[in-house]
Amino acid sequence: MAKSRATSPPKDYESALAELEAIVGEMESGQMPLEASLTSYKRGAELLQYCRQQLAGAEQQVKILENGALVDYKARQPIKAEETDD
Repeated sequence: MAKSRATSPPKDYESALAELEAIVGEMESGQMPLEASLTSYKRGAELLQYCRQQLAGAEQQVKILENGALVDYKARQPIKAEETDD
């Protein structure tokens, strides 16, 4: 199956991740010949780089939307009013 893998960039993050997961599953099975394992490893490295680039781009968009600072999700939760004893 590794020989039929496309070497072109994936169409999107989800398809890259699905292909990467399939490669990992095949390699973990231990049933691949050496040459196919090397080809799959190379393709997996390409897909990993693509996924990291896509995630970095998404993170940059979030930073822009948050006025240049990546805000912790917990900090965005409304603060509950605490009861005070006066």
